[in-house]
Amino acid sequence: MKNKIEYILFIGFSYLIRFFGLKLSRKFSWIIAFIFFYLIPIRKDITLSNLKKAFPDYSRPKIKRIAFGSYRSFLIALIEILHLPAMTRDAMRNAVLCPNASLIREKYSDNKGVILLSAHFGNWEYEAASTSLQAGLPYYVVVKPQRNPFVTNWLNKVRIKWDNKVVSLGISIRDIYKNLKEKNLVAMVADQRGPYEGIRVNFFGIKTAVYSGPAVLAIKTNAPIIYGIPVRQSDYSYKTILEEISTENLPENEEEKIIEISQRHTSYLEKFIRQYPEQWLWMHKRWKY
Repeated sequence: MKNKIEYILFIGFSYLIRFFGLKLSRKFSWIIAFIFFYLIPIRKDITLSNLKKAFPDYSRPKIKRIAFGSYRSFLIALIEILHLPAMTRDAMRNAVLCPNASLIREKYSDNKGVILLSAHFGNWEYEAASTSLQAGLPYYVVVKPQRNPFVTNWLNKVRIKWDNKVVSLGISIRDIYKNLKEKNLVAMVADQRGPYEGIRVNFFGIKTAVYSGPAVLAIKTNAPIIYGIPVRQSDYSYKTILEEISTENLPENEEEKIIEISQRHTSYLEKFIRQYPEQWLWMHKRWKY
């Protein structure tokens, strides 16, 4: 019953946002962020703690400004996601400016799979849908199911609206490996906290657990890794410059190879977070252990 009530509210907000339109609805993000940051704080302590660890030299007022900005950024992304059913194919194609989308086609033409990485930054859902349309190639998007299965089903329907396919994160890595061996493009976010027993890399000068999946898949399939981070502009559009993560000059040892590739794509993400800290999602326990 709880899931159904939540889903009804979720759908209600989606219709409300479509009724008011995206331009006006985005303006409400400031009010909603104020409510959940100051009046009914959700994960505020976690957010502030993460920011203090990442930016130990920043003043408390600056940390709070970035934290509030992160809440607002997430709410803008959520509003945009709830508006997805009303978006046309052309609108989605133009939602993210990607001057070098041809890089995807170039790597795909090498007759091998391609690993496309992004992060919970700006609007990651826009990134996957828009760059896929610009490249003219469908992605197999690896997604983590939401707690509410009704919301998960709704999200997956809009994710496949523009030709992409959905692969559940719970699926065996062998199946993702199979997609890459079949010369498909596999897209995933790469900024979640990894398991306690997993590998660790430096992230903001802290040894941080990360998932080894992208690096392992790249080594096993010889697939290139392309990273795209959608940076929100002042007019609410997005811009991303795709970059291939180098897999040259790796150590001989297999585990060291995995760690090195993971470090390279994590460092690439950190560079963007340092430049636009308010656009990354700081609300999860990134440094839980």
